[in-house]
Amino acid sequence: MTLLFILPIVLLLAAGFRIAQEYERAIVFRLGRYSSVKGPGWYWIIPLVDRQRTIDMRTRTVDLEQQETITKDSVTIKVNAVLWFRVTDPKRAIIEVDNYKMAVYQFSVTALRNIIGQHELDEVLKSREKINSTLQKMVDAATEPWGIKIEMVEMKDVEIPTSMQRAMAREAEAVREKRARIIKAEAELEASLKLTQGAREMEKSPMALELRRMQMISEIGIDNNTTTIMMIPSEFATAAKGLAQLAANN
Repeated sequence: MTLLFILPIVLLLAAGFRIAQEYERAIVFRLGRYSSVKGPGWYWIIPLVDRQRTIDMRTRTVDLEQQETITKDSVTIKVNAVLWFRVTDPKRAIIEVDNYKMAVYQFSVTALRNIIGQHELDEVLKSREKINSTLQKMVDAATEPWGIKIEMVEMKDVEIPTSMQRAMAREAEAVREKRARIIKAEAELEASLKLTQGAREMEKSPMALELRRMQMISEIGIDNNTTTIMMIPSEFATAAKGLAQLAANN
């Protein structure tokens, strides 16, 4: 008779034993009121009196579905992102918000749309790291009272309209053409400066000019040309001109 009385009590007490994994915490409520946080490892709760909610403390990855939003310069784009967060205070994550996973997701989606609307398209495409950092701080500040830490937010893809893609391609082509023309003009300027410098040096030394002429003749002779141009030194031309004037005077 005693055994029949003791056995149910032992079984009832044994039913209160719980085990939480290293990455888990158990929030215990006693008669509906918060009691304590248990785990990790072995712990015991009062059967029929205590109730528990177990929370995973590991970092979670959430895909934010693609959002269609308008940038500051009135361009409609589609953006999706990835969010990493973890629970730092299991008590607040259970008590302060109904469903912390859904709350984090919904606020992150709203914040993503808002922050895109504050930037122009060029900023969204070129300053992703800055926008990601701003978005992470914004969401983290809102979820901190819930015991949630936002570790990182990354925009994955930015989809822009086809017409805007063509316009951006034309703009990029125009920029490349402008750069090519500038480089060509700079090269021509540098070449003209070098030619001017070379002409001045040859002017100082007539022998250098004649040597350059002889070199040009040899270069022309390399090709299979049917016509050969003979360049007469300037001294010969000057002497011939003097002789012609002398003959005319006589």
